[in-house]
Parts: sequence; structure tokens; C-alpha cells
Amino acid sequence: MVIYFQTRLEAEFYKSVLFSRRIKISSKSEYRINERIRSERVRLVDQNGENAGIVSIDEALNRADAAGLDLVEIAPNADPPVCKIINYSKFLYEKEKKEREARKAQTVIEIKEIRLRPKTGESHRSFKVDDARGWLKSGKKVRVTIRFRGREITYPELALEDLREIAEELKDVAEIEQPPNMEGKTMFMMLTPKK
Repeated sequence: MVIYFQTRLEAEFYKSVLFSRRIKISSKSEYRINERIRSERVRLVDQNGENAGIVSIDEALNRADAAGLDLVEIAPNADPPVCKIINYSKFLYEKEKKEREARKAQTVIEIKEIRLRPKTGESHRSFKVDDARGWLKSGKKVRVTIRFRGREITYPELALEDLREIAEELKDVAEIEQPPNMEGKTMFMMLTPKK
């Protein structure tokens, strides 16, 4: 198929439209690449990681095209924006790989909870304390909560005494991270495993 153009400008336009590099941008990408960069001038970092200085966007795109790589806007808030000549898909892969490694390195501390009432019996409370002991030994934090109903709230000292007894029973495996505290109709205390 042969196409004839009237002017050189018209030919340049169709050439850029028909044969332009396809832009692949993932939906969650926050980077502008190639022709989507809006700035007139950019601070360019070439494919070797060397600073090429401040250049026009056209020159930066030409250098990226000559290298067969993408021009990626790394720091859009800088003045002028910083752009780097890199392989965009490889750049996204490396970034995602680093994020996965960072998530693996994070330690997630699980918080377990035992709930009591001021009228909770001694035997029932001992079952709950045994559960809390197991959780503390496995490295989890434990939140001890006592809920008040009706007129029970007029006797917070009973709940405070219960929390002190629980802390005393678990002192060999736990430390009090947050002392007994009243919040609405509940009193709670946070225990953390001993190091």
C-alpha cells in the first residue's frame, strides 16, 4: 500500500501517528512515560545513570528512542521534572519485586483479645488466662477487656482488681504495655510478651 502526501508536514504527522511507539501503562502506574510527559524541559538521566543536564523534551525523547528504551518521569514535582531513560517494564518489575521483599520483611504482630465481665467467675477467668498465656508465648499481644452492663459501671474498682490479678498471673510471660484504662463502658489493658 502506497500513501502520497501533499506536504512534508502532513507526512511527518502521519508517520508519527502510524509508527509511534506503543505506550504500555498499567492501570496502577503513577509514572508518565514517553509522549505523556507534559513538561517542555526535563532534567535527563541517561541509561548509564549519568546526569545529562537539562534538555528539551524532544531531545530527551530522541535519545530514548535512539537507545530503544523509554523516557520515564521519575520525579514529576521537581523543577524541571527528572526523567530517566530506562526499560519501563523492567523498571516496574524491579519496583514490584522490592515492594514484595519489603512486605516479607515486615513483622506483623497479631493482637488477641479476651473479654470478661465484672461478674465473670474464677474458673471461667482461669480458662481465659490460660488462652492468653498460650498466645503470649507464641509472640502475640493480648488485650484484656472488661465490659460493663447497666449498673455494673458504678463499680469500676472490681474490674480494676480483676485486671491486676490477670496481670499478676501472667507476669512470668507478659509485660503491661498499656495499663488499665477506661473507655466508654469498657475497661481494657494491653499485655505484650516478655523479650
